[in-house]
Amino acid sequence: MMFTAEDVKAAHSKVKSGADFPAYIQEIRSMGVTHYECYVSDGHTDYHSSSHTARVAPKYPEVQIAETVDRDTFVIELKAHQHGKTDYMTFIRMCAETGIDKWIIDISAMTCTYYDKSGGKVLEETIPG
Repeated sequence: MMFTAEDVKAAHSKVKSGADFPAYIQEIRSMGVTHYECYVSDGHTDYHSSSHTARVAPKYPEVQIAETVDRDTFVIELKAHQHGKTDYMTFIRMCAETGIDKWIIDISAMTCTYYDKSGGKVLEETIPG
């Protein structure tokens, strides 16, 4: 199955908070997406299947990523976002301020792994759903 950036954007448009995330993952999985990388600096995202990649263009003006990771603050704010207490741009600003450069969603393993600017793993979580 071949998906497009537009297909993924349509699915993502339904996400209003972190609480909507599990349904989004299920929808893009049904399109054939196996994993994706989301870059905090400008929001561009690369969606991959076993034989195809679709890039969704940057979503917002570039933000600076902190050089130092503040893992404790990141974990607290991530939990708030996952419970629907913040919107996406608040989440992005928090990621940048706490040193999160990108995250990779592995839909097969149902994990979300957050990385710092040097590629170090900051946190890996299991995606509910």
